[in-house]
Amino acid sequence: MADRFSHLADSTSSPSRSMFSVTPHDGNPLPTLPKALYVGQGGDIVLRCIDDGADVTFRNVPTGSIIRARASHVRATGTTAAYILAHC
Repeated sequence: MADRFSHLADSTSSPSRSMFSVTPHDGNPLPTLPKALYVGQGGDIVLRCIDDGADVTFRNVPTGSIIRARASHVRATGTTAAYILAHC
């Protein structure tokens, strides 16, 4: 398959080149740093961004939202949203 965009640099604002399902965990980091997180079922999301030393809570995130954050962790404790996809 030809990729007509292969000559362009990838950036955080570029379309995702891969995705994976996120299983929130209180200790384990995400296997790959994403560009953003897609929320399939709304709720709260507790995460830590790559350059932060503390977690933050996104409250009442609506279903279908995209959180444009380079999260290193998505915590199980406090996260009530579900069907989260990481965009890489």
